[in-house]
Amino acid sequence: MEEIDIKEFLRYIKKFLIPMIIVSILAVGGVVYYDMNIKKPMYKTSTTVVLAQSNDKNITSQATLNDVNLNQKLVATYTEIVKSKLVLQQAIDELGLETSVNDLAKHVTVTAVEDTEILKITVEDGNKEIAAQIANKIADIFTKEIKNIYKLENVSALDVAQTPEGVSNNTTIRDGVIAFLISVFGISAIAFIVYYFDDTLKYNDELERKIKMPIAGKIVKSEINPKKDNELIVERYPKSIISESIKTLRTNLQFSNVDKGFKTILITSANAGEGKSFIASNLAISFAQANKKTLLIDCDLRKGRLHKLFELPNVQGFSTMLTDVIANSKKYINKTRIKNLDVITRGCYPPNPSELLSSKKFKEVVDYLKGKYDIVIFDGAPCNGVTDSVIISTVADETILVAYENKTTKSTLNAAHESLEKVNSHITGLVLNGMNRKVAKYYSYYGDKK
Repeated sequence: MEEIDIKEFLRYIKKFLIPMIIVSILAVGGVVYYDMNIKKPMYKTSTTVVLAQSNDKNITSQATLNDVNLNQKLVATYTEIVKSKLVLQQAIDELGLETSVNDLAKHVTVTAVEDTEILKITVEDGNKEIAAQIANKIADIFTKEIKNIYKLENVSALDVAQTPEGVSNNTTIRDGVIAFLISVFGISAIAFIVYYFDDTLKYNDELERKIKMPIAGKIVKSEINPKKDNELIVERYPKSIISESIKTLRTNLQFSNVDKGFKTILITSANAGEGKSFIASNLAISFAQANKKTLLIDCDLRKGRLHKLFELPNVQGFSTMLTDVIANSKKYINKTRIKNLDVITRGCYPPNPSELLSSKKFKEVVDYLKGKYDIVIFDGAPCNGVTDSVIISTVADETILVAYENKTTKSTLNAAHESLEKVNSHITGLVLNGMNRKVAKYYSYYGDKK
């Protein structure tokens, strides 16, 4: 069982704050409306019956003591007699009530006063005067019936039920508080269940240990909409929070390879839609801006989209380049408007992408391009489902996995990680895309400046 991170859960439960507020308002409002407008007001009053010493002087003290002991043992029996049809039906008939014995019994409560021979008869009714009449009538009938049944003269009413002044079921405040607490704890319980079974990545201090690889970069969310404003953020908004995040990733890569250096980088992900092409494109621009002669290759031969991002033709691309002679490589390389950055699009969809990438020709082309550029970045296909990126990782100097916070699941990420490890890929680490800006406090001093 995975340990629950309390701080992480508290951040997670903030998603449920608005539903919690809405549900609480509706629940409390509903309860208050019901209590004020629908619930019938009830009135409660009580009388008591004492099973006391007999006033008959002809009865000895020993007999009276026996009566008391008998009365104590028969308290439960007396309670049932009070609510019996024998007593209640007489009360209904004598008072002319329009109710049944069963309904009346629901509003009659009998309790024994502790350490005494006193029974307390409580009646609740929608009419305050009727409530007092019923209580007194039941007490009167009960004493008579006990005398007839047990031939005892030491049972009598102790006091008379008074007409109650206030409503007995005015519980609006209590009901409102209960409704509020049930709403809060109910939504919290739902949030906990969802959180517990939520396998998606959520950034915390223990994430690296859980995924068993370092975090190479954290790309935070921004007010800039990549799909609306163009995904080449580093080019268009070099001072934005996303651009600074990409530059930090570039710096991390450079410092992690100070001794041996690197020339080729594979950017891949577990599944589609996690931002690998976005990361690859902006990382390539970042290297180009750092005066590195950079080549970005679309190695997702099935669904690559770099030609759309850079607005380049895709009639010929990397797929056709791998079937051509190396001497013709230049015609597949596209210059971009960005200084120091060239792009090779994916080209037409080949029938055998994996075979092309695992061929000897692919390695020869990579070696040729490494001789022409300072940095070569491969935008690979997602790892889960196809082996394209796994094959490329055996050639690349560095491999970066891209995941999207609260979207990529740990299970799919682990599957991709394991597939890369099986071929001894050099995995630099994870780039966590779409991070919550508040969570990534390290970046909080940056601003989105266009």
